Amino acid sequence: MPTFHRVAVIWGGPSREREVSSRSGKRVSNALRARGHEVVEIELTPELPFDLRKARVEAVFIAVHGKGGEDGKLQGLLEIMGIPYTGSGVLASALSMNKIFCKKLWEKENIPTPLYQEIKKDHFLEDVKKGIKKLGLPLVVKPVAEGSSLGVEMVEKEEQVLPAVQRISEEFGEVFLEEYIKGKEITVGLLGEGNTLRALPVLELAPQGNFYDYQAKYTPGMTEFIIPADLPAETYRISQEIAIKAHKILSCRSFSRVDIIVRKDIPYVHDLNTVPGLTDISDLPAQAEAAGISYNDLIEEILSYAACNKF
Repeated sequence: MPTFHRVAVIWGGPSREREVSSRSGKRVSNALRARGHEVVEIELTPELPFDLRKARVEAVFIAVHGKGGEDGKLQGLLEIMGIPYTGSGVLASALSMNKIFCKKLWEKENIPTPLYQEIKKDHFLEDVKKGIKKLGLPLVVKPVAEGSSLGVEMVEKEEQVLPAVQRISEEFGEVFLEEYIKGKEITVGLLGEGNTLRALPVLELAPQGNFYDYQAKYTPGMTEFIIPADLPAETYRISQEIAIKAHKILSCRSFSRVDIIVRKDIPYVHDLNTVPGLTDISDLPAQAEAAGISYNDLIEEILSYAACNKF
């Protein structure tokens, strides 16, 4: 793998995860500087192509979470410009951002995932009724293409489902209903490319609330980290194997984080993040640390795979 000397760290953008992106970007920049790289911090704006040309960088470290940075758009621009970048490519990024596409692909490959009901804009009432009958209550209402659990809401009463769908749809666009699975929330970080791809220690998340929502993720003290996760050895191993399979099915590259709920020793995959948080309280760095990988080494390894992404 080539060594990149001058690197741009791109952060920000229009996503609701902008604040987290800013925190990730700053910490990534500090890590790269500590490892001897010359770093240019660039905010994601419409001026990005001009800013990148002016900066004359050799590679880009993407620290933009959510729409605009994690959905293939930024990746496509960088490929057209011929600039190597970190993380997954255009197709994998776009697929991973769309939870319905993920589920359909995972189901086809026999990866357990919570049952779901698509909601079409012209058939809200009909699809909601189908969803309640199919999934039971409580159930979860989710945006189709958002990260960090933004817009996710658990609904316990039948009369609350349609208003929640309408409200979340107005704010986030497409939504769907998902089976509520009560169990242990775990996450599996993946790192590497090709034969070096491996699962990091499994992290169990014990949030103070009902589930691992945006507040629980990014507020210090709101979630207890248990690492390694308190799971039977076989369930632990299967969770790691399923995470790797979910990553490969979507053609992801270099690193990701796979979110899973374990019920009765069965891991159900419900989300995959191609640009997971890299802040001081994020999951992936905690898993890397448990594997004996320092934060600076984690960032250096992720950057080393950037050469895989070049048009």
